[in-house]
Amino acid sequence: MDKEQLLKMYAALKNNPGELVKAASRNRLINFARYMQPDLALEPFHVVYYTLLDKFAHGEIKKMIVQMPPQHGKSEGSSRKLPSFMLGLDPDKKICIGSYAATIARDFNRDVQRIIDTPRYRELFPETYLNGSNVVTMANTYLRNSDVIEMVGRKGLLRVVGRGGSLTSKTVDVSILDDVYKDYAEGNSPIVRNAAWKWYTTVVRTRLHNDSQELIVFTRWHDDDLIGRIEKSGETVIDIKSWDDVKNIPAGAWVRINFEGLKTGEPTEIDPREPGAALWDRRHSRAKLEGQRALDPVQFQCLYQGNPGNAEGKLYRNPFRTYVDKSEWGTYVRSGNYTDVADEGDDFTFSACYDVYKSGNEAWNEQKKRFEPILYALITDMVFTQENTEITAVTVPEMINRCGTQKAWIESNNGGSGFEKVIRKKLKAVTEPFYQGANKESRIITNSAMVNAQIIMPIGWEQRFPKIYEHLTGFLRDFPANAHDDPEDGLTGIYEKELADGDTRPYSQATRGVKRRN
Repeated sequence: MDKEQLLKMYAALKNNPGELVKAASRNRLINFARYMQPDLALEPFHVVYYTLLDKFAHGEIKKMIVQMPPQHGKSEGSSRKLPSFMLGLDPDKKICIGSYAATIARDFNRDVQRIIDTPRYRELFPETYLNGSNVVTMANTYLRNSDVIEMVGRKGLLRVVGRGGSLTSKTVDVSILDDVYKDYAEGNSPIVRNAAWKWYTTVVRTRLHNDSQELIVFTRWHDDDLIGRIEKSGETVIDIKSWDDVKNIPAGAWVRINFEGLKTGEPTEIDPREPGAALWDRRHSRAKLEGQRALDPVQFQCLYQGNPGNAEGKLYRNPFRTYVDKSEWGTYVRSGNYTDVADEGDDFTFSACYDVYKSGNEAWNEQKKRFEPILYALITDMVFTQENTEITAVTVPEMINRCGTQKAWIESNNGGSGFEKVIRKKLKAVTEPFYQGANKESRIITNSAMVNAQIIMPIGWEQRFPKIYEHLTGFLRDFPANAHDDPEDGLTGIYEKELADGDTRPYSQATRGVKRRN
């Protein structure tokens, strides 16, 4: 089409808003989805999701992995809207959708049929349509049944198959795998995982050609699931953080997006949420997700965070962030200390001083039903030692005074109460002894993601505090496998006392418990 023809077409569209909308809907998946379903409500992450799927539909992405929590609309995009759109773009395209059961895959087939049969779809893609009757096996005609639908007059089709099903002698241009495990039991069964991998490598992959595309979208269950095995197989998997990451993808590489139920780590262009923000707060609030995490922290990491490696491996998935200039983290609020005194035997004393800073960014507080600034605890100094209390009663107060601490929280369990009485008169800070009665393991696991996101270490802390660094970066979620948990317990305590409630007021306003003077 030459320039003059294009100008005439654009002029015609401009004078006909309805056709302009249709033209946009033929070109972009998100427009198509809204045209086909006018009441479709999309959250910001849905827009990102559909934008990535659109790049897949137009061949800009060849191999893509999407990790998403349950009940967040992943199948609506990947297994209903996307194949319908791609068949509209190219009625000769051969698409296969696989799921853990044939019945589920057939549901996707029926939903795609319903979309293609609508008058609105025919308005957009008149060359893509189906046989009007249920044609199961009839020769010399176009099939339309629960397993396969063929585009009338074209070469394209949609085939669905359950895990373990046959694709013998079938060519696949686009492979979509949506939830290849039914539930926790299947995801954690070595037999099922092995069978799924064998099916993927010996059936699905063997039907692909050089120009074929692959989309894998599901909820993670285990670090050895299908996605985990692809990672371990040596194939390149690129975790995208910005739109530039989607450009110039190496040949054969996968691009992956992990939509965490609760955001951890720094905001990115792809996911600009602040730490702790829920992915779909209107439907699955932070409070609801926190409740889910409390019920089963391990399973939560898999299903909602897309992080099975963290669930069964390291407690802190991400490296702790560091600071050079404190002001980069916001506005100063207060300075505190948290001390967990060693009990008898081989127990350790852990004590950390920190400055609390208030970020200029805000996150939604579900309990208070309002947006509040995000708080960070910037660690200034730490003690981690097995030395007896005669020594720590000197070194800990020295550190607290040196750091300009205003208030010291001291666990009164075991020897903590006596320790507080000993050091009280040595301190410029007020002290706040308290009893910690909650289950330690549950506290540490439940708050691990937020500790990892909101407690900031000083630059070079790995050299300055080598024992603490080694402990935190090597700590396993399997508690019996760890000799001690004092640093993890202490950082969790800082989060609970200073950050969890979002209180931005200084200690002087008597907002943080009863103060004890020397």
